Amino acid sequence: MICLGIDVATDRAVAVEFGETIVSVTEAGRETHAAFLAPGFIDLQVNGFAGVDFNDAATPVAEIDRALDAMFATGVTRSLPTVITGAPDNMLACLRNLRRAQRELPHGRAIAGFHVEGPHIGAEDGPRGAHPAKWVRPPDFEEFLRWQEATEGNIRLVTLSPHWPEAAAYIAAVTKAGVAASIGHTGATADQIAAAVDAGAVLSTHLGNATYRLVPKFPNPLWDQLADDRLSASFIVDGLHLDAAFLRVAVRAKSIKRTVLVTDAAAPAGGKPGPYRLGEIDVELTEDDRVVMSGTRKLAGSSLRMHHAIENLVRIAGVSLREAMQAATINPARVIGLESRNLGLAPGERGDVIVFRTSPMRIGSVFLDGIRVA
Repeated sequence: MICLGIDVATDRAVAVEFGETIVSVTEAGRETHAAFLAPGFIDLQVNGFAGVDFNDAATPVAEIDRALDAMFATGVTRSLPTVITGAPDNMLACLRNLRRAQRELPHGRAIAGFHVEGPHIGAEDGPRGAHPAKWVRPPDFEEFLRWQEATEGNIRLVTLSPHWPEAAAYIAAVTKAGVAASIGHTGATADQIAAAVDAGAVLSTHLGNATYRLVPKFPNPLWDQLADDRLSASFIVDGLHLDAAFLRVAVRAKSIKRTVLVTDAAAPAGGKPGPYRLGEIDVELTEDDRVVMSGTRKLAGSSLRMHHAIENLVRIAGVSLREAMQAATINPARVIGLESRNLGLAPGERGDVIVFRTSPMRIGSVFLDGIRVA
């Protein structure tokens, strides 16, 4: 396969020849190519999509396939289906079901692994977010090993709060097992956050969300995470989850190199307004595109698509399209150690390529390992 267009990372007109991996990237005549090229997007946090709930162990594998197809249409070629806080047995059942989809579906390799968000999070209102309070519990490495057994070693990312006394040792053990640890859903102190990073934490999960509505001027867990250059940070840039000024400041503090875009999409993403489920939680997609806990205005995930997140980051944070693309491709790959996705459009990298146009962004062709999937 050969695709022609402008490489967003270099602003050069190129011809990209690829199959399972990229074979060559050569100069091409700019005047004939209005389309842009980029690696496929990587979403580290997606709870469901197109009406499909990844947190329901009874979700048919065929429905997960449909969700992947809908995500391909948004430019996402690799993702981490995310299981949130729940009953231990139900979390295991969800992970087994997702692993079955990863193993059996024709494009199951688009599932790059799994993200477990919770249950080792802050139990208080605010830090807990929409997670069910009754299932919040302390870090337990034996439980992590059960997740790994259920997924045959495919856990890639875990999110927890460092306020637990067991957190630093847990993070060290998870990191030693080759899994990325992320700080999230927390009201932890500066010392607890520092201990988590010293133990190996590499990311802040959807920074700016899932904390107290009112925090001290200083210290507070947002500043402590922003100030630590060892932490990358993921952001939900849908225009709803974050204040514009906070996003601009946060991206400047982290730099583009440490900024990661996630959708935190739930089942309503790509669907019509109305009632849905997120695990055992009743949620609703409102007419103004918010995913909220039913009967409230409390956000419970998002309906964001990744190509919209990229446009929003350019518009709200004032970064370039090249920089926003980096936040959706190279940066998340680096955080989870995703092989052959760290260099952009370069020989030897995976044949995950998207062709798109801008103003507004419209996704055209999408390739996964050299195979067209959208």
